[in-house]
This record gives sequence, structure tokens and C-alpha cells, in this order.
Amino acid sequence: MIEPSATPEDVAAHERTVNPNINRPNINRSGTSRSGTNNQWWVFTIPIGFGSRHNGPTFPVLLLATGIGIWLLSVWATRRITDPLLHFAAAADRLGMDVNAPPLPEHGSKELRQAAQAFNQMQERLQRLIGDRTFMLAAISHDLRTVLTRLRLRAEFIDNPVQQQKAAADLTQMEMMLTSTLNFAKEDSAPEPRTTLDLASLLQSICDDLTDAGYQTLCEPHPRVSIPGQPTALRRALTNLVENAAIYGQEATVTLSVLSSGVEVMISDRGPGIPPEMRENVFKPFFRLEQSRNRETGGTGLGLAVARTVIRRHGGEIRLQDRWPHGYNQPDGKGQGGPGLVVAVYLPSD
Repeated sequence: MIEPSATPEDVAAHERTVNPNINRPNINRSGTSRSGTNNQWWVFTIPIGFGSRHNGPTFPVLLLATGIGIWLLSVWATRRITDPLLHFAAAADRLGMDVNAPPLPEHGSKELRQAAQAFNQMQERLQRLIGDRTFMLAAISHDLRTVLTRLRLRAEFIDNPVQQQKAAADLTQMEMMLTSTLNFAKEDSAPEPRTTLDLASLLQSICDDLTDAGYQTLCEPHPRVSIPGQPTALRRALTNLVENAAIYGQEATVTLSVLSSGVEVMISDRGPGIPPEMRENVFKPFFRLEQSRNRETGGTGLGLAVARTVIRRHGGEIRLQDRWPHGYNQPDGKGQGGPGLVVAVYLPSD
């Protein structure tokens, strides 16, 4: 406190005497005030900073610590937001390959629990839908097999040998279509467990079996590679592809290549090829390029559909491409069909 008669210069000198750090940069701000009752001066000091540049590395250290803290907090907040989304994406990917995949855990915030519950309910509805479809097809197949058995017995009593042979062929075709349809439905409803299998040995075994059956197949030397998969389903899918190439493309040549993220099986033939605008349609159930119901020409229209279902359930993909760069047209330009087709099958290695 300063006497009322003091001048402003006396007040400033008194301030410097009381606190030498007054008015230093980044430290304090001072001021004076005159009391309204006894007309005396009061000196006050307000600290506003962390210290001067001569007081050590306190400010840079605090600034660095604050930055690191903010960065850690942002990383934590980002992980807290994105981790549930990554779990949802992984669950959706598993559901696309296996409808019986484990459900999502229902924990976290209220919104996350509601989203997980909705996802699990959708999965349960899909399981019921596929199960009901398989049950219906199995029941229809059983009833139709009974009728086919009676028709086959009655066909034996047809006097005309030609008509008897045609009737027997039609019944065989119908029975084969029933079996193919039921197997196609089972691929989604009851997938087999996965094991580690030798893909090169599997391909060689398929080629050997088809060669023994009279088909022209060539299995080129393959590198030894193991992949996780369902042995029976994968064998059925690859057999369908190699058999189609041998039947409709004169011969089938099978090669296996190891990629950075998986393997690629190439099945090439020397047949008439498939028009580019029809290549997606051949993977649809019961679609046939030839409308004949003769097994030697038209088939049942389920072989490629089953193959794509199995390959996609393994996380892979199938694509069709021309064997030669000329495309679907003949090199001579007559447009009578290209010199072969290549079926490329990609399968992940993990």
C-alpha cells in the first residue's frame, strides 16, 4: 500500500521494488488502483505465463507432452469408432462365404448392440430361408424319385424298343437333374468343415479320373501348394470345370500358378468358345448355351453354377476369357467361334 500523496512515478518505482519480475514478457502483468475510502494506492500483480525463455525447457516439454496426449487421444477415439465397423465388415464377409458363421458379439454402446442384434437376426432369417429351401427340395426330390421309379418300371413294358430306349433316356435325364438340383441346394445349407489340402494333388487326381473315363485332359506339372478348403466341395467344383472343358472344348489343359495372395488355376480348351455377352449367363442355374436336353450336348445347366458357388464360398472368383488374343471370332474373320476358352479360378491361400 502506498500513501495517497505518492505520484505515479513513485508507484511505478515501488512496484519494481516489491516484485522485480513485474512486466517481464510472458510472466506477469501489474497494475495499480486507488482505494475509494482512504484514497490510498494498491499495487497488484497477475501471473499470465509459464515463465521466461531463460527458465529452462519447461514450455517446449509441456507443448510436446500436450501434442503427444492429443495424438494418443485421437488414436484411441479413432480406434473406438472404426473397430466396430471393421468387425461388421469381417462378419459380412464371413456371412457371404458361410451362412452358418458365428454371430456377432452383442456388446458395446447401445447403438452397437442394436446393430449387432439386427445383423444376427438377418443371419438367422437367411439360415431359416436356406434351410426351408433345402427341406422343400429334398421332399420334392423324394416324391419325384418315387414317381420316376414307377415310370421306369412301366417303361420296361413298352413294346417298341426305340420308344423304350427314349423313355429310359428321358427318365435318366430327369433323375440326374433332380440329383444336381439337390446337390446345388446342399452347397449353401450344409457346408463341410475346412481342412488344409494339397491343391496340386487334387488337380492331378481330377485329371487322372477324367482321363480314365475317356476324356482328353492334360495336367501340367504343378508346384506344391496347400490351401484351406472343403475337399469334397472343391473337388466337385473343379471337376465340373475340367469336365466341361473336356466335353465342349475337345480337350482340357490344367495349369496352376502361385500368386502373392493366393493361387490361380487355369483350365483351357480348344472348343468354339462362349460369346462375351453370354459369359455371365452361363453361371446362372439351369442356363444352357444349347437348348437340347441331351446330356452329351446340353447338360443340366448346374455345373458352372455349383462351381461358382463353391469357389466364392472359399473367398475366390471365376472369370472366363478367350484363349487367344483374337477374341471370340476366328482368326480368319468368319465369326464361327473362337479357338478355345480359358476358365481362370482364383483361390486365396489363407
